[in-house]
Amino acid sequence: MREIPKVALLVETARGFGRDLLHGIARYSRLHGPWSFHITPGDYKQAVPEMKQWGGTGIIARIPNDRVAQAVVRANVPTIALGLTDKQLKPGSPLAKFSEISSDAVEVSRVAAEHLLGRRFSHYAYVGSEDRGWSSRREIAFQEFMAEHGFKVNVYRQPKRLRDRVWEREQEFLARWISKLPTPIGLFACDDDRGREVLEACSLAGLHVPEDVAVIGVDNDEVFCELAFPPLTSIALNAEVAGYRAAALLDGMMHRRIRKPQRIVVETIGIVTRRSTEVVAVEDEDVVTALQFIHREQGRGISVDDIVKHAAVSRRNLETRFREALGRTILEEIQLVRLERAKRLLAETSYPVSKVAELAGFGSAGYFIQFFQKRLGKTPRKYRIDLSR
Repeated sequence: MREIPKVALLVETARGFGRDLLHGIARYSRLHGPWSFHITPGDYKQAVPEMKQWGGTGIIARIPNDRVAQAVVRANVPTIALGLTDKQLKPGSPLAKFSEISSDAVEVSRVAAEHLLGRRFSHYAYVGSEDRGWSSRREIAFQEFMAEHGFKVNVYRQPKRLRDRVWEREQEFLARWISKLPTPIGLFACDDDRGREVLEACSLAGLHVPEDVAVIGVDNDEVFCELAFPPLTSIALNAEVAGYRAAALLDGMMHRRIRKPQRIVVETIGIVTRRSTEVVAVEDEDVVTALQFIHREQGRGISVDDIVKHAAVSRRNLETRFREALGRTILEEIQLVRLERAKRLLAETSYPVSKVAELAGFGSAGYFIQFFQKRLGKTPRKYRIDLSR
């Protein structure tokens, strides 16, 4: 009789990213298992079970401290680590031998930067968590991307004393720092947790979101983002597919088909825009009115004439002022918004391409495919297949 693998999952279940990752692992187990799991509901604090006593054969774990690191290394079973720090990845570190799941810091930061740049701010900021390697990598990538566009990023530094990093105390530090920033400003938070804390600090500092500070996070934890005030714009990551791929990798490691460590990259799906960035730093009120209408309708079933009518100005006048303010035409803005909606539909639904084209406002499936391929270098079908790998 085939022995059932026993896998310890040291992954936070209190966050959307962790839950999505676990969904992917569970899907692999259903199709290729069964597997038996050790899992502890909760946040980042996890405990490694006694692997030998339990009969554990593999581990997928976030390793936040030396205590967990020592226990994982001592278990001496095939292991995949989640989001290792630069220190943990250094040659000579016992954790450097593990396979790893990590997001693409450059891609995530590029998406955040382009979203905020599209809002036409003159000032930008980053708020991270200095004890997390992925946050530091996102900070560096965001700074480099913004420097290419001629902007310097204001970076928040956490209090040096650990007792001041407890949120009840740190929020005052963060609020004071934010209150000194030039406004309006676009702010990139390393994840949704940090994004929600930034929103609270803005409120404490008497600043309005998104009018004074536009905020974007990462992970698109729908519950937390929707409960934030205002609702938080976030970058969605394909953690479920990453979880499935991690389980497949661990399966190969446990059966000794795979011996060399590998890196699994959590792909970026796109941006889910909510109230926290629904603003454009443009002084022309008619252009702002047109932009708000386009983004509220998400490009669906609207034309340039509809926008002109809504703004109550002449078409030629609005077209000229729109291009002067944003560097693109009204139609180009509509198409960009439609494209983002189409990408989300391809990632989050199983609708056929023709239905996606209709719901995104493109009308003709043929034109949608042509436009999509021209902008992204691949067809909608190929885009969807790549997301599922």
